[in-house]
Amino acid sequence: MIDARAVISPQAEIAADVEIGPYSVIGADVVIGAGTWIGPHVVIGGHTRIGAGNKIFQFASLGEAPQDKKYKGEPTRLQIGDRNVIRESVTINRGTIHGDGVTRIGDDNLFMAYSHVAHDCRVGNQIVMSNVATLGGHVEIGDFAILGGLSAVHQFTKVGVHCFIANNAAVTRDVPPYVMAVGQPAKPHSINAVGLRRRGFTDEQVLNVRRAYRMLYRSGLKLKVAMEQLEIAAATQPEIRAFVDFIKRSSRSIVR
Repeated sequence: MIDARAVISPQAEIAADVEIGPYSVIGADVVIGAGTWIGPHVVIGGHTRIGAGNKIFQFASLGEAPQDKKYKGEPTRLQIGDRNVIRESVTINRGTIHGDGVTRIGDDNLFMAYSHVAHDCRVGNQIVMSNVATLGGHVEIGDFAILGGLSAVHQFTKVGVHCFIANNAAVTRDVPPYVMAVGQPAKPHSINAVGLRRRGFTDEQVLNVRRAYRMLYRSGLKLKVAMEQLEIAAATQPEIRAFVDFIKRSSRSIVR
């Protein structure tokens, strides 16, 4: 299951059924879970823990030192969950002590070729990062978000659940759940209605989300007043609660 031409540290912990292709390099502090497939020419280093059932394609680089001038070799970590697909030349760096020391990747994500996850990011579940999509340090990406090709998210920025970030978008402020963001810098365009229906939202729920979006972005109300109205709606419309809670904890202000 492990090609003789791979370079594997004796200290690495690798499940018995893991497949590793030729010329891949696995470091001493790496743990790889059952059913994971690693192609040729992959490099996995640092204190990296990879879960079960992942597929990692050629030339990916996982767990290497963060691209941060403040980093001084501290033993920080990368944690990757289960069933992720990591395509060609993807780079995911471990954390820094200026975060909580770990970059976290959830489950069932697709990282297309040349996408990049910087240090201390929090990437949820069922996310798609298209080709060359890039996350700066300390970024948070909510479940089911889709990042279009060549898009970029500024450090310390949050992208909410079910968002759609258009191709070439430059995200410099937080993007609330369900929002489709477009442009440089990214601005709210509409809600991700197609994505919501694909994920089982009813027509009524989609309509509620659309009304919440209009209340925030199209009503002309000040943010404080709009939030008061959204709080009332969230009491009977659970799908609006994520929208309201996200805006409350926004630290870079939301896209406008």
